[in-house]
This record gives sequence, structure tokens and C-alpha cells, in this order.
Amino acid sequence: MKKFNFRKVLDGLTASSPGSGSSSGSNSGGAGSGPLHPGGTAGVLREEIQETLTSEYFQICKTVRHGFPYQPTALAFDPVQKILAIGTRTGAIRILGRPGVDCYCQHESGAAVLQLQFLVNEGALVSASSDDTLHLWNLRQKRPAILHSLKFNRERITYCHLPFQSKWLYVGTERGNTHIVNIESFILSGYVIMWNKAIELSTKTHPGPVVHLSDSPRDEGKLLIGYENGTVVFWDLKSKRAELRVYYDEAIHSIDWHHEGKQFMCSHSDGSLTLWNLKSPTRPFQTTIPHGKSQREGRKSESCKPILKVEYKTCRNSEPFIIFSGGLSYDKACRRPSLTIMHGKAITVLEMDHPIVEFLTLCETPYPNEYQEPYAVVVLLEKDLIVVDLTQSNFPIFENPYPMDIHESPVTCTAYFADCPPDLILVLYSIGVKHKKQGYSNKEWPISGGAWNLGAQTYPEIIITGHADGSVKFWDASAITLQMLYKLKTSKVFEKQKVGESRQSCEIVEEDPFAIQMIYWCPESRIFCVSGVSAYVIIYKFSRHEITTEIVSLEVRLQYDVEDIITPEPETSPPFPDISSQLPSSRSLSGSTNTVASEGVTKDSIPCLNVKTRPVRMPPGYQAELVIQLLWVDGEPPQQITSLALSSAYGIVAFGNCNGLAVVDFIQKTVLLSMGTIDLYRSSDLYQRQPRSPRKNKQFITGLTELNDSPIPPELERCKSPTSDHVNGHCTSPTSQSCGSGKRLSSADVSKVNRWAPGRPPFRKAQSAACMEISLPVTAEENRENSYNRSRSSSISSIDKDSKEAITALYFMESFARKNDSTISPCLFVGTSLGMVLIIPLNLPLSDEQRFSEPVMVLPSGTFLSLKGAVLTFSCMDRTGGLMQPPYEVWRDPNNIDENEKTWKRKLVMNSPSSSQEIGDHQYTIICSEKQAKVFSLPSQTCLYVHNITETSFILQANVVVMCNSACLACFCANGHIMIMSLPSLRPILDVNYLPLTDMRIARTFCFTNEGQALYLVSPTEIQRLTYSQEMCDNLQDMLGDLFTPIETPEAQNRGFLKGLFGGSGQTFDREELFGEATAGKASRSLAQHIPGPGSIEGMKGAAGGVMGELTRARIALDERGQRLGELEEKTAGMMTSAEAFSKHAHELMLKYKDKKWYQF
Repeated sequence: MKKFNFRKVLDGLTASSPGSGSSSGSNSGGAGSGPLHPGGTAGVLREEIQETLTSEYFQICKTVRHGFPYQPTALAFDPVQKILAIGTRTGAIRILGRPGVDCYCQHESGAAVLQLQFLVNEGALVSASSDDTLHLWNLRQKRPAILHSLKFNRERITYCHLPFQSKWLYVGTERGNTHIVNIESFILSGYVIMWNKAIELSTKTHPGPVVHLSDSPRDEGKLLIGYENGTVVFWDLKSKRAELRVYYDEAIHSIDWHHEGKQFMCSHSDGSLTLWNLKSPTRPFQTTIPHGKSQREGRKSESCKPILKVEYKTCRNSEPFIIFSGGLSYDKACRRPSLTIMHGKAITVLEMDHPIVEFLTLCETPYPNEYQEPYAVVVLLEKDLIVVDLTQSNFPIFENPYPMDIHESPVTCTAYFADCPPDLILVLYSIGVKHKKQGYSNKEWPISGGAWNLGAQTYPEIIITGHADGSVKFWDASAITLQMLYKLKTSKVFEKQKVGESRQSCEIVEEDPFAIQMIYWCPESRIFCVSGVSAYVIIYKFSRHEITTEIVSLEVRLQYDVEDIITPEPETSPPFPDISSQLPSSRSLSGSTNTVASEGVTKDSIPCLNVKTRPVRMPPGYQAELVIQLLWVDGEPPQQITSLALSSAYGIVAFGNCNGLAVVDFIQKTVLLSMGTIDLYRSSDLYQRQPRSPRKNKQFITGLTELNDSPIPPELERCKSPTSDHVNGHCTSPTSQSCGSGKRLSSADVSKVNRWAPGRPPFRKAQSAACMEISLPVTAEENRENSYNRSRSSSISSIDKDSKEAITALYFMESFARKNDSTISPCLFVGTSLGMVLIIPLNLPLSDEQRFSEPVMVLPSGTFLSLKGAVLTFSCMDRTGGLMQPPYEVWRDPNNIDENEKTWKRKLVMNSPSSSQEIGDHQYTIICSEKQAKVFSLPSQTCLYVHNITETSFILQANVVVMCNSACLACFCANGHIMIMSLPSLRPILDVNYLPLTDMRIARTFCFTNEGQALYLVSPTEIQRLTYSQEMCDNLQDMLGDLFTPIETPEAQNRGFLKGLFGGSGQTFDREELFGEATAGKASRSLAQHIPGPGSIEGMKGAAGGVMGELTRARIALDERGQRLGELEEKTAGMMTSAEAFSKHAHELMLKYKDKKWYQF
């Protein structure tokens, strides 16, 4: 019987019937879509566009995570495979190898990782989590999976130790007991070391939790157990008794062996280090407080801060290294966290920028009974990872190849560009490499394990991140890697604030006034534009040559509003009528914003920051072309910029906020338009508001002061919270003034607005999420980072209680400015928070020479379209369904000194719609708002298709992207759904509940790009990349790096026959015989519960069934059998080598004493 693919059939039916009026439901809230006009209606596009995208092209999956692991807690290193593992407080594990080998895995429970232990050169990892569970991870696959889990029910895990080349894991608990786990079966052994048997019977107090476990390098049958109260027990595993005990007055934090197994060193809570000898355990034969002040003889040294960890590593040709963290003197409270390296008589203190979480010393040998020969120290800080080179006397650090400094300053915005011009990466890298820090170690990065190849994906990708300190970083993101290319510091165009000027400052934010809010980049022309939190826009041009020039700046007065009072006698009317109970006012959300300066002088016509007036040296790279600043008006600070767009072909930049729109010619350095949103409608204002631009009524200032003393509604109190995180920049952040600061409508205003469109809310109550607050849990550590987020205030308090209409989207395109225009012209599309779209024509000079001298005319046309919710994005398609790119100027170095290029001309690429003599439409315009998407045909302005994306939620991010050479609309909804719609029909293709929105950081940084790529900031320090392309999901395994590569374990050093015979050896110790079930018996079932993992055979049995499941199990069993045979072969070869060495030494000994008499011995 022939099988049908119903998904293909449904896709085909939808694509082949554009005239049907049926609507389709979606999971995001009963949304529906459908065409409004059949394809043959006069005045619309006649051609039937064949849409090729179907649901089979799409699948969502995470690809790779970049950045520093957020809130790290644990560290481990495999000295043979040379890979590093980092555990975090959120239950995540990051495994790092050579550049390109970067793997992220997550415990389902989300419990914090306490400790990590590699099975050295076995391709496995053991993790101990805070929910008292041990997990065994299989690293022999590109996506690690849990093979086994062991949940302790009655005891809490405090420390784990896995001896080299052993399959028995020692587990210490909070009660002081030590359990033993078989790594292969993950079953608890019946052998238990109880705390009351380990300590002396005469001891009346509990020794505390186990803080250290390690077997003796000299004898594997002896186990060293360290307890928190200062007791150390040397336990004989065979005789099941304590061979010796050590007592010290101070609590123990860590212990480490000398490689000969005769001495060990302890670190204590008083900042002391004690060195113990097994032959005299009554007292330490050496006690030092490295950072304590020297005292007189007979007096105890001054105590210091605890030494949290110490490592004691020996060298064959030099003094041993003693490396420890902490231990500084208490009188140096301001000193930063430090790592101390003691080598002989030299003591080096390395100060760190962040607290030390953990450190590990990397040694040449994995065998604990050989000279360790340390060569590097890996230091895990709270917000950084550094590696110190021990082979050089000045201890330089290695240059980190991983992007661990994404969070160097908090990320405030992101942009993602896939399939950009291929030469850009090389150009940016060549400029950025000149500014890299110097003084790194000249040796190769020591964490070099794993294997990675480029894979099939070859198109270039660039990620741009804006930061709170005003810096912008460009990253090469090609082939799922991330490497910084170039760093731009935008704050360099402004004067530094002098000490003592903070109170008289005009800044509208107290902290980080240079924080980047929005980014606009034209890769083809290499023009870059940013807007900052202090209401400024900077335009940069790229040049390979250094210049010294003055920075040109423009000031724009953009503070428009509606009349507060509509009455025949404004002089006698009170400034605010008595309707506060119905329309409560909002007040400034910033503690640093004042309407009147501290000296009593009203701030007016002054910018927030001061641009440098002297000539500035600009190195090669991005150089400031123009700075545009919004001004204070009548004591009111400028509102933050909510939308930004630039056209390199037109030489125009446009930006808007909740007051209005500004258009600037950055070629002639002139302001073309500065107009309130209300004035843009001209006579076509649907809401009939009375313009007042600019504000001149001083009466409002006193009224605002009175309002600030009145009670604030609960909704606005929530907006004021510094922990509330917001999204899209349509109003202002909690560190700046509210869009509706102290603003009310009079009763006359209310009645006039209510007369428009009976039955329809005048300001579309609850339809626009441009001003919707979302209360989410935010930790104290994220408060500062969240203060840069662009906000959405309450829909009731911002739209219904204030008639301000923010500019939320801007777009330059060659289009039809007016209805039924016959020719295209340069246009600016303007979208507002009330869902209105205005088309503004741009009258540009015809010739290239005139463009530098003749004025550009910008005047609103009165043409507008409408949608539900704030407008988010625009795009255009030609009549054949091809996506039209905005026009651009081809890049040319503005500072080129070539004499032959003095008379250069601008080379423009216009991308105009195909011209035709036929009467009809020539262009599709796609507009997406927070609630719906519409497709209009131009110039007839007929709405062809409409799709109500969501009714119960709102769209956070939307973008028209190219996928498989076809255009589609990608949306990310506040309810966590990712939706894809085919264009131009807006036919839903994909709707997946991908990510519950638990953090506004995700909404603020989520962005789509071409070729099925997207990203967002998953934590303050990490970027998560994902794909919605089925092809990339299928090829992802080939693109990821291999964590495990077959490497032979290095052979142990030949210790010599007599040293091995009389020096003690753990080779004869059989743990299997001692800990196995036959000897030790079974552990209590109530003590721990074994849980098969999804990567184990038991997990496979539960997940798979039928013939495929049996084949999978057979393949895994075959792999395990081959692995065991390989291990057996290696052990046999090792035994043969040992036998040969023994035979050789015995023969030499026989020859030596062959001819000697008995009395000569």
C-alpha cells in the first residue's frame, strides 16, 4: 500500500490555494492567517509566486555555546587526553580542548556540580552534584551522555577521588564515612570506612566531613583520609585499620602528597602550611605561614586568611613547587585574590581580577609516584579562566584561544550577520591583531586535546556585541567557532568626566553612561552606527589609514509632546485637572534624573555628554565620522533612542524615540528632519492629538515636581524596580526617565480621543506589548547587567495614560512613496508603537557632485498603513518573490592618499524592483508587528495577506531571513515559541515551543539571521547559538569536535629493581579482590540507588525497541567488547614488558654475584 506524507500534502494544498480564506490555528494563542485578495484582483501582483519552503526544511536545535561558564564551581583535567572540564552552579559542564573543541552538557536536575574526575585516557568523566548524585559521562561521542547515575539517599557527598588506572572511586561524605563505587557497574561496594573506626576510640568528638581522599603514591593499599577538624588518618585497606593518625589544631582545607609517598602537605584555616612525615606523625616537621608577619622567637606567627588549596609538585632538576590560593594577611583587606607560587626561596604572588574558584597544576606525567615536573597552572576564577606558564621565571600567562571575555563588560545588545562579504573577516582581523595585548607566554596553549575539522559549512559569519562600557566587539563566528576580530571603544569620542563634576553632570544615567543600546551595520559599505544610553548616535567609517582630525558633532532638539490642557482659557485652568484616580501619572524611573539642576538653573539645549573638541588621533579601523546628540529641553532630559537605521547609498541616518523622529544627512553633516511623531501624520492623524513642539510651558515643570510627591501606582512601582528586566527599547530603561514622565491627559483630551472610531479603544489597550511590563525573577548579581535593558512599561500606564507614540522601527528602501505612484523613489518606512506605518519620501540630488552640495528634501507624504501592536520590522520583495536588499554604497577607503583617485565617484548598488510597462504592482512590502504580520502590494497599498501571529502573547524579535534561497519571516514570541512563516503568503511552516522566557536577557539579545542561524545571551557570560535549518541539524555531528582521540597511555618510568623491591609498590594490590562483592559483600540498598543513564545499554533498552533497538544494543555491546579486548591486550603487553625487565635485572644481579664467595657478601 502506498504511503502518503500528510505534511507534504498539507504544504502543497496551502501553497496551491492562495485564494482560500481559511485560517490556521497555532499554539501561540489562536492566531489565524489568510489572503485578503485573490491573486487576480486588479491593482495587485498578477504573477503567482511559487513558494518552495516547506516544514521539511526546518528543525530547531542548539548548536554550540560560547563564552565563560556562568558561576563555575569545579575543575578537572585529563593529563593524557589534554582536555579540561568546568562544572557550574547551574549543573552545566563545559569540556574544552584545542580551539574548535568546545562541548556543553547539562545535568537534567540542574543541581550544582561539586566535583569532577576524569577517567584518565578512558574517554569518561565522573561528576558529583549537590543533590548527592554521582554521574558517569561517556565522552567517546560528540554529544556526551550519562551512562550511569548513583543517588545517595542517606549521606551527603563532600569529596571524591579516583586513583589513576583504577575502576574504584572513593567517595567521602558529610558524616565522615568513606564509600567505594565500582566505576564500570556504578554499584556501591560493601566495603565502607566508618568514621568511628578511623579515629581513635578515646576521641569523643566527631571529626567532621571528609575533605580529602587520596591513595599513597608509594602503596596503593593505603588511603589518606582528611577530616575537616584537622584529623588525618592513614588507612590500611587490606587490614581495615588505621596505620597512623595525625592531629592538628586548625581545620584542614586540602592535602597533597610528595611523589615518594613519605611526606604530605596540609593547608589550614589559619593560613599555615604543615609538612608531615609518616615516620614521625606526632607533629609536623615543618610549619610555615607564608604571608604571616615574622614574630619574635617563642611567639606564634600571626594567623592569616585560610589557604583553601595547596599543591606540592616535585621537579627532578630543581626545587619543588608549592602552589596555593588564599593565605593573605588580614590587615590587607583591599588586596585582590591571589595565587602564590613558592619555588625554592622565591615567593611569587599573582593577583587576580576575580575570586579564585579552583586551580590545577598541569604535570608531565599522570603517575603520582614519579617526579611531577609541573609546567602550567590552570586557574579558574569566578569570571575568567587563565593558565600560568611555570617554565619561565616571570610566570607569564598563556593567550587564551577561547572567547572567555565576552562579559569583560556586560553585554547590552547583539547583532548577527551570516553570509556576509568574505573579505571582512580578514580585514577586521588584520586591524584588530595590531591592538592585542603583549607579554603572553610564547609556548603553545597546553589544553590541546580533541580533534576538530572545518566541516561543510563555509560561509562567513560575524557576531557583534555592544557592551556597558561603550565598547563594541566584532567576532568571527564561522563554522560554529568564535574568535574576536576587532574591538571598538566608542567612549573615546567623549571627554572623560573629571572628579567632582558628577553632581553638575547632565548625564541621564549614573552608571555606564556610554552603554551601547542599538547597533546598525552595513557590511557592504562597512559603515557602522551605534546609539547609546545617553541619547546619542555615532557613525563610523572604516579606513586602513591612521588620521588625526576633529570629531564633527550635531545637536538635535527632539522633545515634542501633546497639549496637557485643551480649554478656551488655559491661563485660568489648573495645570492638571482632577482625574488622577482614573489616569495616574508616571514619574521618572531614574534616581539620577532631575528636571531642575542642583543650582536651581533649568537645563536646556545641552547634551548629556561632551564630545572632544580637540583633534583626535584615530588608528586604522573604524573612525568616528559624526556624533549626533539629543539635547535637554526645559529641564527635561532627552529620551533614549528606540529605533535606528542607516543608508550608505543615501548618506542618511534616521533614529527615533518616544518623542519623535530625526533624519540626518551624514554626508553634508546637516539635520534634515526633527519632528514629533504627531506631526509626521500631518492632516491624517487618526488620533487627533494637538501638537506642541517643542515644549515651552514652564507650568508643567512645577506640576511634575508636585506629581513626584504623590503616591505612585503599583504598576509604576514595578517599572521602577532595578531588578525588573525589559525588552525592546520602546520606552526607557530603569536607569533613565520614563517615556511619560509626569504626563496626564486632561478630560478634554479624553473626550476628544474617545470620539474617534466608536467601539475601538483609542489607544489600542492591551494590544501593544511595546509598553508591557513582565515581572521575572532576577538575581542580585544580574541587577547591574539588567539596568541596560531596553524597557517596556505597562500598557495601561504608557499608552492608555499617555498619548506618546514611540518610533519603533525604521527601514530605507527604493519603493513607492504614495498610492498608485508610477515610479520608485528613495523612501523611509517608519513604524510606531501604535502599529502605524508611515512612508516618507526622500528627494535626493540626481548627480554625484550635487549630492555633496545640494540639500536633501525630506517631507512626510501622509501615506500610512496600520497593524495591531508595535511595528518591529520591514522588508520588501520583488514581483518574482525575491528578497530585495536595501541599496548600499560599495566601500572605498575615505582616507586613501592615492593621487590617481582624487576624483572618485560613489559606486551605488540600488537593488530596485524590476521595471515594467505593465499597469499594476511591482513590489511586496512585509511588515511585522508584535501581534500580526501583513503583506502589502505597492504602489496600490493593497493588503494581500494578514496573519494574526498571537493573541495572548507578543512578538519579541522578528526578521525576514533567507533560507535555501527563499525568504521567510522568523519570529520569537514572549511565550517561548519560535515561528517561521513562508513569504509572501505568511503560511505558517514551523511553530515550536523552544524556550520558556525565564529571563529578559534572552528577549533583549535574541536575533535571527540568514541560513537558519540565531543566537541569544543565555547567561551574563555565555552566548547560545541555535539553528532552525534541517540541513544544519543533519550535519551538526560532522561540525562538532571529537572530545576523545585514541592516545597510548605513557609508560611508567623504570624505578630500578632494588627500588621497586624494597621501596614499596602498589602494583601487587588487587582492589577487585578487596572491594568486590565476593569479599566485601553488597552495600545496603537504602544507602544509594543506581539509575541507568540515557547513554547506557539499560537506557537504550528503555528508549529503543524492535529491530533498530536490537541492532543498536548489539553495536554498543560489540564496541564495549572491542574496548575490553583492547584493554586486555594493553595489560598483556605491559606484563610482558615488566617480565622482560625483571628477567634482565635478575640476570645482571646473577652475573654480579656469580664468582663471589659467601664471605664476600
